[in-house]
Amino acid sequence: MACRTNLIVGLTGGMGTGKSTTAALFAACGFDRLDADRTVHEDLLPDPVVVEAIRQRLGDEVVGPDGRVRRDRVAARVFADAEELAWLENLLHPRLLALWRERFAQARDTAFIVETPLLFEKGLENWFDFTVCVTTDSELQLSRLEQRGIPRELARQRLAKQLPLARKCELADHVLLNDGTPEFLREQVNFLADRLLKSQPARPAGHIHVSPP
Repeated sequence: MACRTNLIVGLTGGMGTGKSTTAALFAACGFDRLDADRTVHEDLLPDPVVVEAIRQRLGDEVVGPDGRVRRDRVAARVFADAEELAWLENLLHPRLLALWRERFAQARDTAFIVETPLLFEKGLENWFDFTVCVTTDSELQLSRLEQRGIPRELARQRLAKQLPLARKCELADHVLLNDGTPEFLREQVNFLADRLLKSQPARPAGHIHVSPP
C-alpha cells in the first residue's frame, strides 16, 4: 500500500462471537469503523456488474424481481458448495480491497477498525498494523446465532467454512474475550484501544490476551 499515517486494525472472529458489538465499542473510542460484510451488502452486491456475474453463475432464481441479489438464496447455494463459495469470494474480495484502499488513501491520520470475518482465511494480515480476534464459548456462539434466526445446523455448516476460532486466536496480535458481561468486553476494548492509539503503526512480535488493569 502507499505511504500513509493511518492506524489500521483488523478485527475478526467467528460468527456469533460479537464482532459487530466489539467494532462499535472501538468506534466509541474514536476509531473509524469499516465493516466488510456491510460493504459487500451495500456497495458490491447492488453493482450491476456483480449482479449479472452472479446471475450468470448461479441462475436467475438468485436475483429478485427488483434486480437485487437475494442473499439468502446465494448463501444457501454457496455454503453447500465449496467451489461456488470460492468463486463468489474471488468475485467480491478484489472489489472489497479496492474500496478499502480508496478509503485509507482518503483519510489521513485516522484510526480504522475494520471488521473482517475472513481476515486470516484470505491472508489479509499485511493489510493491518494490528489484528484483533474476539472469541467466545462455542455453545454461546451457537446460541447467539440461533437468536439471530440461523438454525443450529446451518450455523455449524457456515462455521465449518471458516478457520477454527482457536486458530484465529493464535494468529491474532490481540485477543478479546466475550464470554462475560457487556461491561467486561467494554473494559477490554477501552484498554486495548487506548494502547493502540498511543502506538506507532507497526506489527508487534507475537500476540497477547488483553485484560484491563
